[in-house]
Amino acid sequence: MRIGVIVPQGWTGEYDGWEPARAWARTVEVARSAERLGFESIWLFDHLHTVPEPKDELTFESFVALSALARETSRVRLGQIVICNGFRNPALTAKMAGTLDVVSGGRYELGIGAGWKEDEWLAYGYGFPPTRERLAALADGLEVISRMLAPGRASYEGRYARVAGAINLPRGLQEPRIPIMVGGNGPNVTWRLAARFADELNLDGMRPAEVEAVLPVIRSRCEEIGRDPASLAVSVHVWWGRRDWRTPGQDRRELLRAYAGLGVRRVIGLLQASATDDRALEALAEDAAAAGVAIG
Repeated sequence: MRIGVIVPQGWTGEYDGWEPARAWARTVEVARSAERLGFESIWLFDHLHTVPEPKDELTFESFVALSALARETSRVRLGQIVICNGFRNPALTAKMAGTLDVVSGGRYELGIGAGWKEDEWLAYGYGFPPTRERLAALADGLEVISRMLAPGRASYEGRYARVAGAINLPRGLQEPRIPIMVGGNGPNVTWRLAARFADELNLDGMRPAEVEAVLPVIRSRCEEIGRDPASLAVSVHVWWGRRDWRTPGQDRRELLRAYAGLGVRRVIGLLQASATDDRALEALAEDAAAAGVAIG
């Protein structure tokens, strides 16, 4: 198992009251520290307003910020956990992904989900379709993105997204294509989409016992379409507010050990303390080593 670090960008209030230039400098510093310490990957959220309530505080946009972080690092994998399909035309998303993969030297991973934060959708003029429609749009979006990242010109006609002979060059540097990670906890739709389109399924906030309980269902979603379940990696986004994640020590070591024992490919999480505490990531690396878990 590996560990991915979500670097501070303001979404959870870790930059409340900060000036933008100072906050960005700290984001860069944390990203560089994560690479120096040996973590496998760095990530950003794809959100526009702070959580849980929208406040007049900064939140850096994910694609622009991740492109900049690609130039500030050289080894770590990079991605969003996860982009909201509804915020961008999926063909444009594929174009942006291909460019970012080149900019990063082949280190980008495209994480994507249906989206959920209603206040952002409404404030930015997207409306807020029902869950069923957002999931149907995600299915069309994944069709478009998959075809745009494949060789040749892309065509697809769906209800929520379409392309007609679209050219997407560069498609990125990675072969056979940029990895796709679908995020979400829905067993009926999201996990089936992951089985069809993704290299990785990211479970949001699930504890080890919950992951253990759903692994057979995830395997069955692959078997339904004749896919080898071993080819779909499973990762977990660990919520930043959990005491056994944010607090160094034995509980966090046991948490990491439990995920690793289940065959989780990687855990990805934000340490809010990393915005102000240079030791936060070092302590996480030390806990991983004590738990026998590789970080990179």
